[in-house]
Amino acid sequence: METEPRGDLVSHSKYLLYIAIMFVAVLMISNTTASKLIELGPFVISAAVIIFPVSFIFGDILTEVYGYKTSRKVVWSGFTALVLMSLTYWVIQVMPGAPFWQHQAAYDAILGAVPRITFASIVAYFCGEFVNSYVLSRMKVWTRGKKLWARTIGSTIAGEGVDTVVFTLVAFVGVLPLSAMITIMISGYVLKVGYEILATPVTYKIVHWLKRKEGIDVYDRGISYNPFVLAD
Repeated sequence: METEPRGDLVSHSKYLLYIAIMFVAVLMISNTTASKLIELGPFVISAAVIIFPVSFIFGDILTEVYGYKTSRKVVWSGFTALVLMSLTYWVIQVMPGAPFWQHQAAYDAILGAVPRITFASIVAYFCGEFVNSYVLSRMKVWTRGKKLWARTIGSTIAGEGVDTVVFTLVAFVGVLPLSAMITIMISGYVLKVGYEILATPVTYKIVHWLKRKEGIDVYDRGISYNPFVLAD
């Protein structure tokens, strides 16, 4: 089943709005938790890796089912939410605390780091997610909709690679030594790609279920891949 994009997928779709909400929620949660570094066996990673790869899975689902143009709008919605979150945290941080409130240092240590982490995430996700969506979209056309596993894994290898390198550089340059940054990059990349591979069966089921329920299977032919074009 191959369909062309509808003029207004939001009003016609039963599930797109809920997927978009979950996407934005995952993005905000991952950025709030990203300032903590954790050890998992031999890996040293940002705690956001626990949930952040889910946003790429949502990105794959959005692009595969609804097309690149719809995915692009949802990604920008996530960016807007991140900016609002970061500004809110910063405004609250600089406001004077009550005399009896003794937790400013704790707030600064955890949420005070969020603006830089959020900026790093915005830059990294902007680059990584659009690389991910572009690769998946083009591969869908090239493969004529076959080999979904190759599209989801191939796009993740490209997108997560860009995201991991950009995020680590922007978030931790001047904060961590180079050796630690390289460890974080390698650890995070291996885990995130592995996450996507393990989630492939679930992604398959969700994609096929959505296509059947929505009656949509968009192929991106003759569209603009400019990430700044939202009104086409």
